[in-house]
Amino acid sequence: MRHNRVAKKFGRSMSHRKALMSSLVTNLILQSSIKTTLPKAKQARRDAEKMVTMARKGTLAARRICSARLQSPQAVQRLFDCVVPAMDGRNGGYTRILKLGQRRSDGSEMCLLQWVAMPTAPAAANDDAAKAEPGEKKA
Repeated sequence: MRHNRVAKKFGRSMSHRKALMSSLVTNLILQSSIKTTLPKAKQARRDAEKMVTMARKGTLAARRICSARLQSPQAVQRLFDCVVPAMDGRNGGYTRILKLGQRRSDGSEMCLLQWVAMPTAPAAANDDAAKAEPGEKKA
């Protein structure tokens, strides 16, 4: 029986399921939007929101936990530098699911999972332009 079981199994083994969710959350962080089936998006949303909540702490322990659950160091860097500042002032509800209709091949419900506030590049790239005088042009 499935009493009080929230997570879906998707017909996969535990390691395959963990890898799938890790991949979905990693790609959501790196690309800001992913197209997937509705049940996978609902589960990935839970995991992604937990990652943002963890990253909002900003501690070394939080960074290590996030790096253990995500598949690439670039995703961890982007999570802490771009996604968390974009979600500042929010108490939850960091993602949205937009339904796209059914897939032609098997009729599966497709959707778009994306951040509510789109993350932007960190301000460090713009520091060089800000340091230059307003009247001067860079050579």
